[in-house]
Amino acid sequence: MGFKKLDERIVWSGTLVSAGVGTFADPDGNTFERDVVHHPGAVVVVPVTDDGEVTLVRQYRAAIDRDLLEVPAGKRDVSDEPVELTAHRELEEEVGMKAGSMVKLAEFYNSPGFCDEHSFLFLATDLSPCPTSFQGHEEQHMTIERVSLDAVPALIAAGELVDGKSIIALCLARERLINRG
Repeated sequence: MGFKKLDERIVWSGTLVSAGVGTFADPDGNTFERDVVHHPGAVVVVPVTDDGEVTLVRQYRAAIDRDLLEVPAGKRDVSDEPVELTAHRELEEEVGMKAGSMVKLAEFYNSPGFCDEHSFLFLATDLSPCPTSFQGHEEQHMTIERVSLDAVPALIAAGELVDGKSIIALCLARERLINRG
């Protein structure tokens, strides 16, 4: 018998996430508690143009009180919306692009040591412009930046790209496009 969740009590609930204290049993039957954060999940999109440029956003992140360079992403906050549709919607809202092709590259848990956030990662190509629809204070003040996909390793090495989901997304997109091309 493995680990087993016995119970959980929610101790805080906000507009996006909730936090609880879970009680678990280990394989020996010993019980222990862990803090658990619940998140609705997210989509991550790497929009790559025909000439090999990727569109990134630089936006403020309150949890770390600084701006970060990131790929477009967003929470799964529309009930029962398919993840691919969420990816298309977030791409349009954040950077004003429609994707003719949206291919799922991976799924991952962002920080499974304490949070159940599950992200779906997509590569968006065959891009065309469309209106943006910024949501929230951060998006209204973010900037859109384009960089060569070939520049990604140098951005990571220089510490200019430190967002985990973006590093995963850009590395997988580069690998996919290099192997395809």
